[in-house]
Amino acid sequence: MKKNLQTAFSTRQYMLSKDFEIYYYNDSHHDRLRCQVKEHSHDYYEFYFFLEGNVSIRIDGTEYPLKTGNIILIPPGVSHQAIIRNTDIPYRRFVFWISGSFYARLSKVSEDYAYLMQKAQTDGRYISYYDVIAFNAIQAKIFRLIEEIHSERFGKTAQISLCVQDLLLHLNRTAYEEANPNVMEKEQGLYEHLLQYIETHLDEELSLDSLARTFYVSKYHIAHVFKERLGLSVHRYITKKRLSLCRDAILSCSEISEACLLCGFKDYSSFFRSFKKEFGMSPKEYKEQFLSETLRAQL
Repeated sequence: MKKNLQTAFSTRQYMLSKDFEIYYYNDSHHDRLRCQVKEHSHDYYEFYFFLEGNVSIRIDGTEYPLKTGNIILIPPGVSHQAIIRNTDIPYRRFVFWISGSFYARLSKVSEDYAYLMQKAQTDGRYISYYDVIAFNAIQAKIFRLIEEIHSERFGKTAQISLCVQDLLLHLNRTAYEEANPNVMEKEQGLYEHLLQYIETHLDEELSLDSLARTFYVSKYHIAHVFKERLGLSVHRYITKKRLSLCRDAILSCSEISEACLLCGFKDYSSFFRSFKKEFGMSPKEYKEQFLSETLRAQL
């Protein structure tokens, strides 16, 4: 961690910003002697990312020992206190405060931002553990946010907003997927079945609507699965698969006009435009170039 991104410890337990605040603390031995904060609560959400130390945390009267990879979420009004067990060991953590009004605005954008907060408030699930890989990914997002806050680059305000939303969504998504492995397995199964079905039905009508009818799921969900897994729309994926199949047919000496119809294109003009956009030349030019290169290789 770059030293200039470190924050001097403060016992302040109120927010100066109306939206969020984030700090990285790496307390010296002297700091650790004075940073024992009394049990308290506040009117904002507090994320506490534990990095190092011999520390436990008391939440609503229950004490929890902490280890690297723990993330604690304290909702408004919940009493808590970090207890340092050994001041000779470095005490490092990120602290991320989110106001209730900022949380409410994000929740209106999408309920996906609210999963962890709701779990903490309704189920009393305050502490999560992440393995090294998952925790490093979270730290990278926090580090990027803190660096942006300390920068003077163009677009700083907009980038900070994006970083905060990205961090919160990542935390909620990771927690949800950890708690719902069956949902993830089901989605993976749907994704694989969709790919297999498309592969074997390229010569037929394929669309979001037809796939939704075949698999009895929402077309919006199918679109989300493709965008999430491949970064492509369903239509773009199908077009690329058809073009690949058609290219192979053309290079195998099939007639171009027949090949495009056999591979699912409704008419030659739409096939021609798509082929040229994908490969940078017409089907005829592509075939002639391939044959020319093949002939030269044989000489």
